[in-house]
Amino acid sequence: MFAFNSLPPDPAVVGDRWREMWRERLEGSGLWLDTWLRHQRRDDYWKPASVNEDYSRVRCPVMAVGGWADGYTNAIFRLLENLDVPRKGLIGPWGHRYPHLGVPGPAIGFLQEVVRWWDHWLKGVDTGLEEEPMLRAWMQDAQPPSASYEDRPGRWVGEPSWPAPGVEDREYRFTAHHLQQVGAAHLERDDDGGDDDGERHVTLRSPLSVGMFAGKWASYSAVPDLPYDQREEDGGALVFETGPLTEPVEILGLPRVELEVSSDKPVAQLAVRLSDVAPDGEATRVTYGVLNLTHRDGSENPEPLEPGRPYPVRIELNGIAQSVPAGHRLRISVSTSYWPLIWPSPEPATVTLTTSRSSLHLPVRRPRPEDDELRPLGPPEAAEEAETTVLGTGQHSWRVTRDLATDVSTLEIVNDQGTFRIEDTGTKIHRDTREWYSFRWNDVTSVRGETRTVRRLENGADWRVEVVTRTVLTCTADDFLINAQLDAYELDEQQGDPRVYSQNWERRIPRDLV
Repeated sequence: MFAFNSLPPDPAVVGDRWREMWRERLEGSGLWLDTWLRHQRRDDYWKPASVNEDYSRVRCPVMAVGGWADGYTNAIFRLLENLDVPRKGLIGPWGHRYPHLGVPGPAIGFLQEVVRWWDHWLKGVDTGLEEEPMLRAWMQDAQPPSASYEDRPGRWVGEPSWPAPGVEDREYRFTAHHLQQVGAAHLERDDDGGDDDGERHVTLRSPLSVGMFAGKWASYSAVPDLPYDQREEDGGALVFETGPLTEPVEILGLPRVELEVSSDKPVAQLAVRLSDVAPDGEATRVTYGVLNLTHRDGSENPEPLEPGRPYPVRIELNGIAQSVPAGHRLRISVSTSYWPLIWPSPEPATVTLTTSRSSLHLPVRRPRPEDDELRPLGPPEAAEEAETTVLGTGQHSWRVTRDLATDVSTLEIVNDQGTFRIEDTGTKIHRDTREWYSFRWNDVTSVRGETRTVRRLENGADWRVEVVTRTVLTCTADDFLINAQLDAYELDEQQGDPRVYSQNWERRIPRDLV
């Protein structure tokens, strides 16, 4: 902006213009939570950004990449199934990070894979892509439950197309207490010794505590944010379980449950978890899915439930590749709450499930010799990291507490990355994000989510800036309530900490069948 001045720019003028530009950017940043909550249906705000509105508009080759611990992996299966262009899918055990930095590991040579892709499609180099399977996925071995993993043992498997012809839809019927594989040679026995194959209606109203050990929707592996032992959650859920498996079962794809349910309220929701239960009883969540039952026929035009009326519903669980050993059990857990991953219904709802009209469908894949012949993926490679010096250590934690005096339970997440200096430029960076999610007993209007973020950058005595944001979301039975603040400072030891920009939001947004 000042490059063509005949004289060096006045530092005061430069500083004033810089502050003006900073304010303009901060003012334009907006409050995305406000925007999102004003579009609680699949309307014209969401549709233009959705590939599945018209897959034929994608006319270039597509390489879709994700991880099982991420929140976006299902899109890879949809792209492989519906696009009509050359396409490949690559799914590892990773969270929301690039595969060459992937955690949980193993990380791979992702940059080499990208170069192979561009060499093939932009340079016409024969890199062997066309001979490789459409989908390459990391088949995870069974592991004890943990909120974090350094590595997930397993192996790579490949499928020539998707849907894969070698993946069978294996059905398990719900009974009063069990999952019974359709076509199996025997029925589980009920506690009274009778065959457990009649129609039964089981009811459920879960406590709000179900979900406090669910982990993060899209793991960044920055804190211990993966789901913990599911026995902590299953006391508030309906549980259906197979007997010990007589042979290993390998799952690849998107499991689903088909249920017949009714509710005593017009708005209700269900969360369904699939777990691998080891012989010692430890339960590792394999995958899960949720459904607002008013969206049972789609999210564009949700409809309230008619209390007492039974509805058939389908809940797709997130895609996964998981090997479950012989001797382990498969468990389905159904709950009416999953806070804080999903916001509770406006009022507590009791849901009734008809077991004889409910089933689990597993995409089961048998190992094939071709898996052992897959081209090895190279080791992780990346540019040399910039030299940095740690100036202040961070703090990472994921705490669940319950105050019995007040009946308030809180999930506190601390992701304080400390302070470090980039030696090439002398720039110091501080990053600290904290989150709190709480509720009081079973009061669905008491739920509260709060985030607070601090970002500070400085370069010696030349400049120091800091931005602090805080957002609180609460609700009544009829409305969502947003309270948010954004403050920006230009830190100056002589002038104190002058605030150069501040904005506050107070919003009340009607709930729309949510």
